[in-house]
Amino acid sequence: MTERTLLTGLLRRLLSPTAFTACFLLVLVIVMALLAPWLGTSDPTQINPASRLAPIGAEHWLGSDAFGRDIYSRVIYGARVSIIVGLGAASLSLLFGLFIGILAGYFRVFDAIIMRIMDGIMAIPSILLAISLVALTGGSLLTVLVAIVIPEVPRVVRLVRGVILSIRHEPYVEAAVTLGTRTPRIIFRHIIPNTWAPLIVQGTYIFASAILIESTLSFLGAGLPPEIPSWGNMMADGRMFFQLYPGLVLYPGIFLALTLLSVNILGDILRDELDPKMVKK
Repeated sequence: MTERTLLTGLLRRLLSPTAFTACFLLVLVIVMALLAPWLGTSDPTQINPASRLAPIGAEHWLGSDAFGRDIYSRVIYGARVSIIVGLGAASLSLLFGLFIGILAGYFRVFDAIIMRIMDGIMAIPSILLAISLVALTGGSLLTVLVAIVIPEVPRVVRLVRGVILSIRHEPYVEAAVTLGTRTPRIIFRHIIPNTWAPLIVQGTYIFASAILIESTLSFLGAGLPPEIPSWGNMMADGRMFFQLYPGLVLYPGIFLALTLLSVNILGDILRDELDPKMVKK
């Protein structure tokens, strides 16, 4: 399949109603994150006891929480936290996973040691590992990112290793070795380009998983500090008032669900178009 054919098929899929809606929602969330200081109507961390649990109105478009903080502004700023966590976790996981995967797949002397370490990390449930790391080091954005990245790296390593093992004996790679091409050139010219497609697809799933894990950790009180406006913190703060004021949980929950759904839909589309096993003959 040529690059032009691949791009044409991808654009055609992205213009379908479902994919277009997913793209629109994801772009909307990203715009919210970028323009949060201008879209927000007030300081999302400002406590105002006089406006405690205020209903929807001109002053508070989505009401206020138990501390008088504006829900609309906190939802907007929560998008910023989610996008930072998602992009940061996906980028770091792919970067470290690609490097370690190349060591394991191309330099076979490291394979057994690296893969046993990766298997050991994968044997621990990711959410439990994340909670343990956050509990040991304290809640902060950097700590949450590290706690999310560590369980995701082994999955990327296994993916990259599998791709390399499938192509390292291809004629064009063996020809490059026979001609005396230096190893770094072989890796950057022949190995890494073949990993882009599966890594892009894997990155979308890590992006969605990172947002969900961060929200789960924050909801459980083991993530970001409570004063930081994240969707998980908002749902945790509003759960005690859910029966009387369901919007405290529903508003951030809806944005979280739509964001995850959009990313997963785009990930499925990319997988269908970029994975040779999924392409219809």
